[in-house]
Parts: sequence; structure tokens; C-alpha cells
Amino acid sequence: MYECRVSRHTGFTFSALALAITATPLPAAEGESRGSTEHVEVVGQAVSVDKALRQQRRSDNVESVVHADGVAQLPDQNVAEAAQRLPGVSIERDQNEGRFISVRGMGPDLNSVSINGTLVPAPESGRRAVALDVLPAELVQSLSVVKTLTPDMDANSLGGTISVESLSAFDHAGLFYTFSGEGSHDENTSENSPKFSGAFSQRFSLGSGVDNFGIAAAYSWSDRDFGSDNVETGGDWDFEDGSRLEQAELRDYEISRERTGFGLNFDYRPDDYSSYYLRTLYSRYKDTETRNAAGVEFADPMAPGTTGAAEGWRELKDRKEIQTIRSYVLGGERLLGAWTLNGQIGYSRSSENTPNGLNATFAGNDDFSDAGFSSRRKPHLNIGREFFAADSFGLDEVEWSKSRTTDTERNIKLDLARDYELSGHAARVKFGGKLSRRDKDNDTDILTFEDLDEHGLNDAQLAMGNFTSGSVDYGLGNFGPGLSAGKVKGLLGRLDRNAFYDAEESRVNDYDMSEDIDAAYLMHTLDVGDLRIIAGMRYERTRFEARGSGIRDGNYEKINADNSYTRWLPGLHLRYQLDKRTQLRAAITHSVVRPTFGQLAPGFVIDGDEASFGNPNLRPLKSRNIDLGIEHYLGRAGVVSAFLFYKDIDNFTYNTDLAGSGDWTDFSEANTFANGDRADLWGLELAWSQKFDWLPAPWNGLLLGGNLTVTHSDTSISGRDPNSGRALHRNIDLPSQSKRVGNLMLGWEDDRLSVRLSVNYKSKYLQEVAGITDKKRDLYVDDQTFVDFSARYALTKNLRLTFEAQNLTDENYYVYSGRRSFNAQYEEYGPTYRLGLTLTHF
Repeated sequence: MYECRVSRHTGFTFSALALAITATPLPAAEGESRGSTEHVEVVGQAVSVDKALRQQRRSDNVESVVHADGVAQLPDQNVAEAAQRLPGVSIERDQNEGRFISVRGMGPDLNSVSINGTLVPAPESGRRAVALDVLPAELVQSLSVVKTLTPDMDANSLGGTISVESLSAFDHAGLFYTFSGEGSHDENTSENSPKFSGAFSQRFSLGSGVDNFGIAAAYSWSDRDFGSDNVETGGDWDFEDGSRLEQAELRDYEISRERTGFGLNFDYRPDDYSSYYLRTLYSRYKDTETRNAAGVEFADPMAPGTTGAAEGWRELKDRKEIQTIRSYVLGGERLLGAWTLNGQIGYSRSSENTPNGLNATFAGNDDFSDAGFSSRRKPHLNIGREFFAADSFGLDEVEWSKSRTTDTERNIKLDLARDYELSGHAARVKFGGKLSRRDKDNDTDILTFEDLDEHGLNDAQLAMGNFTSGSVDYGLGNFGPGLSAGKVKGLLGRLDRNAFYDAEESRVNDYDMSEDIDAAYLMHTLDVGDLRIIAGMRYERTRFEARGSGIRDGNYEKINADNSYTRWLPGLHLRYQLDKRTQLRAAITHSVVRPTFGQLAPGFVIDGDEASFGNPNLRPLKSRNIDLGIEHYLGRAGVVSAFLFYKDIDNFTYNTDLAGSGDWTDFSEANTFANGDRADLWGLELAWSQKFDWLPAPWNGLLLGGNLTVTHSDTSISGRDPNSGRALHRNIDLPSQSKRVGNLMLGWEDDRLSVRLSVNYKSKYLQEVAGITDKKRDLYVDDQTFVDFSARYALTKNLRLTFEAQNLTDENYYVYSGRRSFNAQYEEYGPTYRLGLTLTHF
């Protein structure tokens, strides 16, 4: 049955590709000569690349840019997937969709995201990283990754600052609108999904001005049904006894992901000396996930091909997660003689709401004999038919949860600049300040329904057969019946919920944190011939407070912690114009990045000789950064560049176990977070793009591009030997750092047709560090190569047909423990295909 499913999907793949590749101009109607055919021009790849390179070339920073094309659409489905095409950028995927951005080997939590100049807080409870799949691509006019910070910018990023700008009426002359409708097909689940989007802008004349007031709006809605097939061990291998497996679990995911985005922007330019704007953005992301799981734990660790006794279980996870981002930015600029005054007030609020989360576990009634597995990389369970029968299991425990996280950022900033001459050279002095107030809180309620037989329920009522719902469409082998969340909730509705309230888990996860940052800067720009020099200093003072609860041997304790620190951050930028097309860049900058909120969380749990806790007293990460590079521009949509970079990092944060030391001398476990001494990161970033418009037709439509970033890191972690208590050190790579990240793009376009084939590659990276003496249990994410194809065909001047195919090679997600042959997680997604129509006027 599985082979038939693959064969059918393969046919769809080749049919869809053939449709896109063989698209040709429509023939003239009868009685109409070809010479009188309406001229149609695709505004696409070359225009978008050329706009991006112009912005990159003018920038005082080392910056990489993705620009929307003439119909205000980025070349990918969401902001994260568009950013992965840039040099030095890789993404972390969730269910095969781009989500978090890594820049130059730095983890997503070490970068910052701003929308229209104001910081975007993170919806998730423990993170600073913003999941950029929350932002539909249609709401974005341009996306840039700034890799060297000038003193007038927030210093809270190490890899880069991801800057998102939304549509303005002044991006187009006169009336502009576009509407798109799209259908997508997920090959793994055979589900079809709709998407609709649109954008509008227009200028109006107010007072005595002409076209001095603009309104722009953009909207996007999609509801995608998809899923994945998974098998994982969690890295549970017994490496002391011949690398034998301890347990494995099969997982099937069914997901419905609805995105709604809306932006409304106003611009007013009353005269040549002033401009004012209001930028608003709302994005809502609703994820409904059902996960069926079936697992075994072997009585004795097993080698492939052998059999023995095992305990089995079934599990159902059903949850709805709603993330929202609201952003409002009011600002303006005014020329006051030789002075320029800029001001901005920003308010952003992110939230994550998870109501009625359900996690139900069904235990096997008896052990399963003759259980085993084959293949260490993608374990396949070899087990009797009774493991796949509903009457072999009974309901054991249900966890019900409700949580809400909010993260609010309020800021105001003021900049004042003056242009003047210094010894006959153009110069500018600029200074200003910013006040930022951030509050993050989390509220969790958990009910744990266990020992149900003591609450009036018998074995017959708890039998798994009462809770099944059809069979699971699992592509990696046999699975058996699925479970129904509605039936489980129906049973819980008969119980007294108050009797199952889990005070420990609920209270320990609650917190309220505030982070206040006061900043000021002074910078000076001087142009001496072909050399531009920017030098300055930024001052940032941070005050941090955290409130929460801990539990010590069953007794609750309130926690109040505060921390404050000051940083002086000098910066120097040089840009030298070698000739009209070539420029050199150099920069020495400093960054300060605060630990994640999960690392700073004040809650703790101490139970006997085991403890786990956050660390509100963590020091911020500091980095001294050096960048040196050259850019040579090759005409329209063309550039070749090379950059060297180095980062000297202090106070890197990592997981550690303090058992056996200090206050934790008599503990067997004391898991928390600590600051490392230092880390170093080196890298080389190469990029090339070119439009071959000087070649004879049809080669003049060819567009090629590629980039490669190679990095190397050197850092270490500290801990104690759990047996001897002796202090130990171990060298590791920086987590989330791929040593090689690259992109290749082959495009072609003429007046009607535009096609693009793109390849994105990133090498393996360290995901999670195990104990100081347990290197074999470090978890690594294996290398990945994604191949995507897109085609756009202009049916008329204003109407075009689009086709996209993502993950054509059916790349999987694989995590391994220590060595590639030892599975921690293997997941398959399959390709996704999209077909749509876009109507545009501009």
C-alpha cells in the first residue's frame, strides 16, 4: 500500500513540473496578427535582485537584502524561507516549514527581529527568537539581515538583525493593487489547502500638496493541512553494551496551520522638509496538531535483528496553539536647517495561547514478547500483531494543560543629525537615545489525571478500544488504530477536575519578568575622497527583574531576583570606493545579547537529591566582532563579494549539571544554566549573482546566483565528573552552528515566463549538549539539501499563473546521537505543490 502511494505522488510530481516548464505564450486570436499582440512584461527575479543589491550597495552596514518584486511578493511563502536564500543565513524548520533564522552560525536566540524599526518580542515562553513563519510573505516589502551594527542601532544581536519593512504607498507611483488565489497539495497526506492574499496602495493630495498622503494595506490568509511521519529513539542507546537500543517510538503528525496577516500603513509628506508615518501589523498563527504515537521500551537493550520482551504504550497528543503579533510604529522626520530630527514610538505585543492541550498515555496490559527492531538509522519495529491491537492497551494517564505567554515591548527613540563640512570634507554628527521597556509573563495550569481506577473507573471503561478513531496513515510501516481526543475528553468530563490539579507543575512554570534598557549613542561620519569613516560609541544600561515560584521538597517558595549591568560599545566602520563598481568594507563592532527567558526563569524544583532550576543571575553574552570584505557590482542584478568575519564571545550560556559542587555537593542532579568563559567564531562568506542580459536570446534571460558561508567555532563547557567530582572541560562547537551553508539559484525569464530552480544546503550542527563525560549522547542535526522550483507565466499584462514545488527531493529531518548511525529522530514530509493566479495593477 505504501509503494502504491509513492508511485501515485511521483506521477503528480512529473505532471506538475511538465505543466510549469512547457508553458508558452498564448497564440494570437483568429484574425489578429502577432505583431499586434499586447506587450506583456514579467516583473520578477531580476527586478527584485537588482533592488536588493542597490540597497545593499548604499548601506553603511554589511547587509544582505531580499526585496519584493513588482507585485509586492517575496519569492517564498514566509519571511524565514525568503531569508534562507541570503549569504550566511540558514533556517530551522518545523514540519518542513522554515521557522527560525540562524545567521553566520549563531543560534536564533542570538539574533533580533524588528518590524518597521521596532523590536518584535517572541511569542514562545522561553525564547527570544521570533518564529518568522508567523509573518506571511505578502505583508513584507523588503527583508534585510544587517550583520554589522552601527552605534545608532540596538546592540542586541550577534549573528545579525533581521529587519522587516512593510509596504508603503510611496513604493509605487499612483494606484497599485494585487490579488492572489492559490491551492496547495501536500504529498505526504494528499491534502489540498487554500490561500488568498492581496495588497493595495494609493496616494492622495491633501491641502496644497500633490500626492503627499499615502495609504497602503496588505492581507493574507491561508489554511494548510499537512503532516509528517516520524520514528525516534530520543538518543536512548546503551553505548556501554555494544550500542544497543533501549526504546523507540513511532509518531504520526496531522496538522492544520491557519495564518492570517493584515497590515495598514499611512504616510504623510506635507512638504520637502518633513515626513510622518504610521505602520501597523497584525499576524495570527493557529496551529492545530494531532499526534498519534506507539512506542516500546525493551526489557534489556536490544541489538538490531534480535528479539526479547518489551513494554509497549500508545500516546495521543492533541493541542491548539495560537500565536499573535501586533506592532504599531508612529514616527517621522523633520529637516531643521542643517539638522535632521527623527523620532519614533513603537509598541509590539506577542502572545502564545495554548488552550485545552491534551496528552493521553495508554499502557500495555502485558509485556510483548519477541520484540525487536531493524536499522539503527530508521528503526523499524519487529513485533507481534497484538502490539497493533486496541485491546492490548488501557488508559493510564492524561495530562491536560492550558498556558498563555505574553511578551510586550514599548520603546521611544529620538535621533538628531547635522551635516557639515570638516576641512572641506562632507561630515555628519549624529546622536540620540532610546528607552525600551519589555515585560514577559507566563501562566500555566496543568491537570494530571492518574490512578483513574481509584476514581470509580474500571478496566472496561479504560480500554483503549473505547477511544479509537479509524486507522493511522503512517508511511514508515504498520501503526494500527488512531486515538480520538474527543472521546478522551468525554471521559474526563465525568470526573472532578479539581481533584487532579497539579500545583507543582502549574506554579513552577509561572513567571513575570521585566527588562528595561536605556541607551544613548554618539557617532560621526566623515567622507574623505572615496573613503567613508563611521566611528561612535553606544551606551546601554539594563535592569532585569524576575518573579516566580520554586518548590523544595513539597514546600513552595516565592522567588524575586534582579540584576543590572552597563555596557559601553564602541564601533568603527570603513567603506572605501576602489572604483565605480568596487568597494571595500571593514568594521569593528561590539554586541551585547541577553540570555533567553527560559534560561533566566526563576522557578526551581528540588526533590530529594535532584534539582532543576533557571538562573536569573546569568551575565549577558558580549562579543567583539571584526568584518572585512570586498564587493564588486556587475551591472543589473549582478555582484560578487567576499567577507571574512571573526567573533570573540564572552559569557556564552550553556546547560550544565552542578551536582557535586558548592551548594549542590550532596545532589545527584542539579541541572541549570551557566556562563562559559569564551568562544571564538571565524568565517568566510562568498556570494555571486549575475543577469546575463548581454547574451543573445534566449540566453539573455538567464540569471545565476550562489553563495557559500564556511564557519569554524571553538568553545568549551565545564562540569564535574559525576563519580569523582573532579572538574572537567570539554571542547564543543557552538550549538546551531552549521560549518557550511550554501545556496544555488538558476533562473530564466522573458516578457512572459519566469522560472527558478533553487538549492539550499546546510551541513550538520550540534543541537543539544549531553553531560560533560557523555559526548556520545550529544545530539546533532544531520545535513540537509532542499530543492525548490517556481514558475510564473503572464497570461495578460495584469494576470499571471504561478506554480511552485517545494522539497522536490523529499529531504528528511534526521537527528542522531554521537554518530550518524544512531537515531534520535527521523522525520519525513514529502514535497508540496502550489498553483495560483495573481491579478495586479501598477
